[in-house]
Amino acid sequence: MGLRLYNSLTRNKDDFVPLKKGRVGVYVCGPTVYGDAHLGHAKSYVSFDILVRYLRYLGFDVTYVQNITDVGHLTDDADEGEDKLVVAAKKVKKHPMAIAELYTASYFSDMDALNNVRPDICPRASGHIVEQIEMVKILLEKGYAYEVNGSVYFEVSKFAEYGKLSGRSLEEMKSGTRVQVSKEKKNPEDFALWKKAEPDHVMQWPSPWGMGYPGWHLECSVMSTKYLGKTFDIHGGGLENKFPHHECEIAQSEAAYDVPFAKFWLHNNMVTVDGQKMGKSLNNFINLKQVFSGSHEKLTRHYSPLAVRQLVLNSHYRSPLDFSDAALFAAQSGYDRISETVKKLRKRIQTTININTNSNRAKEVEDQLQSTTKSFEAAMNDDLNTSIALSVIFKLVNFTNALLNDNTLSKEILIPIEEKFSQLGGDVLGIVVEEYPSAGVGDDELIDELVEGFIQERANARKKKDFAGADAIRDRLDHLGILLEDKPGETVWRRK
Repeated sequence: MGLRLYNSLTRNKDDFVPLKKGRVGVYVCGPTVYGDAHLGHAKSYVSFDILVRYLRYLGFDVTYVQNITDVGHLTDDADEGEDKLVVAAKKVKKHPMAIAELYTASYFSDMDALNNVRPDICPRASGHIVEQIEMVKILLEKGYAYEVNGSVYFEVSKFAEYGKLSGRSLEEMKSGTRVQVSKEKKNPEDFALWKKAEPDHVMQWPSPWGMGYPGWHLECSVMSTKYLGKTFDIHGGGLENKFPHHECEIAQSEAAYDVPFAKFWLHNNMVTVDGQKMGKSLNNFINLKQVFSGSHEKLTRHYSPLAVRQLVLNSHYRSPLDFSDAALFAAQSGYDRISETVKKLRKRIQTTININTNSNRAKEVEDQLQSTTKSFEAAMNDDLNTSIALSVIFKLVNFTNALLNDNTLSKEILIPIEEKFSQLGGDVLGIVVEEYPSAGVGDDELIDELVEGFIQERANARKKKDFAGADAIRDRLDHLGILLEDKPGETVWRRK
């Protein structure tokens, strides 16, 4: 079975066949850069990172475009309110473009920490004003848009297929319209292509209709088609953007160019906190930097960025992910289990000198790796089911740990296992990395000896009923990044 993806446009899992053989164009709505990235961003951009990684694993030449919105995204996510960057800039008395630069750099820093591959192209909305004006001209000439007092609106009733992505009818949209609607619009459901700027508005450009700035929906249509063509393979984004943002993109793009816009539409579900969507507008978000440092009040410790990635992979991209400290802790434990096995395997490969190959063992490993690949690909081909793909990796972890009990194994047997971890867990899932960060204190053998010494000292304190002293040792080790776990008859440890 080949790759099947759930297409929001057809509401089915469809066989993925690219428009051009061997080549795939992917556009994903990027962040509006007025604040630090949060866990909701991690859910979205790790999900689409997996899509791009897996397409490349399958042998496709992928062009991945992800925009940066630095103008035009208003506070009510439609046509009213202030620009989100302008609001953020006023609070700190900076220019909106200074805010854009600050949080664009912050965003990429967080995405790098999550081990997301950088998009091939990251266009900015403010860098494509000319192209956006040209698209507005086309829509005016073709009768799909109208100009009022320096603003230009798309007339939704002129586009018969409006609503085909979200499933909403025009009648439903009219009945659901808010009471207060701009008097400039012919119809409440019409949306802005270009907005007139007031004299004190910082972000504005000259246009045939006067000084103004582009509409949020227009930006993505222009940037996606500029770099991927009038019709391209995959458009991705958050479920919350299906309507009105993506619906408006389809309408204006297909009205302007008379060809289908995106062939596949993929939407990731959201992160929730206590059952409510996590987001900046609701003020219930947790910044990724807070997660990495453990500085948020809902967290009991700091977490590795790759543990956050593992948390996202634990759920399907179309399912909601409810945040909790316990869920992050479980993801950290799972990530540690995989990484410790890979490190142990790599160390064994480096130190083994056995050159004899046990034919029975070699056949066992070969069969296991073939089974692993088959099961992994089956999961990923089924609409990128990363939770099942992860379970396949954990089965390989169990197999590897059992195998490493045999001290007679040769490098010839061990190397293909490491390569499979690096390929499936690394190239595709992004949780197996080439070099793991060192503990930062001497070599591994010294650390092992010191920690074991503390464990013994703690055991002695407990025998003497000096529980305060025992707890102090545990707390000190925890501060140094070492977690202790008491099991029947022994205490084991691992790094955070």
